[in-house]
Amino acid sequence: MRIPKIMSILLIFMAAFSACKKDEQVVELAVPKAENIEIGTANNKQALKGRDFHFNAEVTAASKIKAVQLRILQKTGETYTATWKLEFDWKEYIGVKNTNVHKHFTMPAEAPEGKYDFFFIVLDENGTKLEIKEEITITDPANMPVDPKIGRDMISRNGTLIYYMETWVEKELIFKKGDELTAHAQVSEIKGDGILYTLLIKKSADYHPESIDNLDLNKAVVISRVEHKDLPAASKISTLKQVNGVYGGEKIVIGADQDGNEPTPNAINAGKAWESGKYNLVIVYKNTTYNRTAYKVIPVTLDYK
Repeated sequence: MRIPKIMSILLIFMAAFSACKKDEQVVELAVPKAENIEIGTANNKQALKGRDFHFNAEVTAASKIKAVQLRILQKTGETYTATWKLEFDWKEYIGVKNTNVHKHFTMPAEAPEGKYDFFFIVLDENGTKLEIKEEITITDPANMPVDPKIGRDMISRNGTLIYYMETWVEKELIFKKGDELTAHAQVSEIKGDGILYTLLIKKSADYHPESIDNLDLNKAVVISRVEHKDLPAASKISTLKQVNGVYGGEKIVIGADQDGNEPTPNAINAGKAWESGKYNLVIVYKNTTYNRTAYKVIPVTLDYK
């Protein structure tokens, strides 16, 4: 049986079209990525009502960021004293490809205690979506075994008090080479074991250790380190400690060769060598028994000539 010429041409075309279809590959669009995620201080996934809450993520878009959102929603099957949710939509990241989403916000005091679904969402301009889901716990501070609070924070220069508890005797806390910097702080409402540091960190290092779990002593000059063990309830400690019958241990001379780390001081060189510029004086405490952290940052300036 002879196939008409037009039919032959049609069959050849259909065969060629089918082969092209087989050769086609489905292209999957890349999705945004997030690294170094911290939900709560030191990524403990815990929040306290009425207190500061920390979130961090380093985001890389496939194309550019269309939206960055955070959602804290009540879990199905859990019982709460009231209906509640918290949502953020951060516009400042729109159109950016790479960014560090570093946020602090107060967990509302009206949030009911309990377990919640935590969503971090990044929408890409190419139409893809990254959604990270975790579980966090919101607790009333009154129900915590410890509730560390930093107080009595004071800074002196050569024995003269220039800052105390949010009172700035001088508008800018400036230290010169050879000045003695005293940084006093107290942590209260603690028990068990814990560690308290005071540190000097260059702002140019873009390094923010909000827990000792993230402490890199190659980037921080230690002024003092105090450790406590087996304290009873409602105790407090400070940076002032007794050494050979003399109270001290909370001072450093600007220009010193070594810092105040214990038991072994560290050389102040390389990336943390003294130089003029803006610094952060960081007070950071962790109760290692109950995994609770507190920190505070006070800006200072070095005029190192």
